[in-house]
Amino acid sequence: MQIGMIGLGRMGANMARRLQRDGHDVVGYDVVADTVESLTSEGSITGASSLDDLVGKIDAPRSIWIMVPTHFVPSTVKGLVPLLDEHDIVIDGGNSFYRDGIDTAADLAERGIHYVDVGVSGGIWGLEKGYSLMIGADDSAVERLTPVFTSLAPGVEAAPRSPGRTGDPAPEEEGWLHCGPSGAGHFVKMIHNGIEYGIMAAISEGFAIMERADIGSETRKRDAETTPLRNPEYFQFNFDLAKVAEVWRRGTVIRSWLIDLTAAALVSDGELSGYEGFVSDSGEGRWTVNAAVEEGVPASVIAAALYQRFSSRDQGDFGDKLLSAMREQFGGHAEQPS
Repeated sequence: MQIGMIGLGRMGANMARRLQRDGHDVVGYDVVADTVESLTSEGSITGASSLDDLVGKIDAPRSIWIMVPTHFVPSTVKGLVPLLDEHDIVIDGGNSFYRDGIDTAADLAERGIHYVDVGVSGGIWGLEKGYSLMIGADDSAVERLTPVFTSLAPGVEAAPRSPGRTGDPAPEEEGWLHCGPSGAGHFVKMIHNGIEYGIMAAISEGFAIMERADIGSETRKRDAETTPLRNPEYFQFNFDLAKVAEVWRRGTVIRSWLIDLTAAALVSDGELSGYEGFVSDSGEGRWTVNAAVEEGVPASVIAAALYQRFSSRDQGDFGDKLLSAMREQFGGHAEQPS
């Protein structure tokens, strides 16, 4: 089928390529003209020079996928919608806040335009392996877009069938799911990313503990401000973390794609010298924690992982300094630099 793609960055470009490879006619636009020209020259898209040009090159009723950073979604929708007709579909494939999707869907419904929120997971590997899609929309929009979802998704062969599943594979076994009405797709993707925060934090903490397991062989300070290591003989290990990650990929309970990526990172740069440890958060972890608070659901692991990301960016510096200041004030404890 014919589909428009607005935003041809790392994700949007590869999604356009995957759709084109499966026989879809993709009309693409990006604010960076060179990106459009590059994809046009390789035959992945029909290029458009503007939103107006893109809309004009797509037959009605149109389906247009927006794949831009979250903070550009409102302005993109605002510029796009006046150019559309009744029964057209606007798809937001970014990591937008699910409440914004609910509100936008209600606004566009008054114009007779469908709004579909799609949580997309797959990253830079999606071109070859496919994208997991979590969808919020009305039934008619999902039905029209089913060929697109099927082409983008990994397919049944991406994982063994779960015990108890029989008959023809369901969409979720292909890698896409109509989660519910507007907002549902981005809500499910939000929780997915919150879980991702927690898993990543646990993996990184475990490897950090192993990385320091040779502390018993170090010469340590002996003063009133430094807790002594009582049994240094029990901390004399010098682990090859790349090899640990590699063995954990095979047969362990925690084997996963994230462990695979950890192994790849460590074999490439065992000291991780190319990284500063500045870990960003793009919003989904915060929204997950906020949702948990409003629902009264304990989510201590995800919350702790979110706060760890804040700490990685030195956003806890003032609090840390104040802790040190209080110790000095009440006990005369001199700060010990590392």
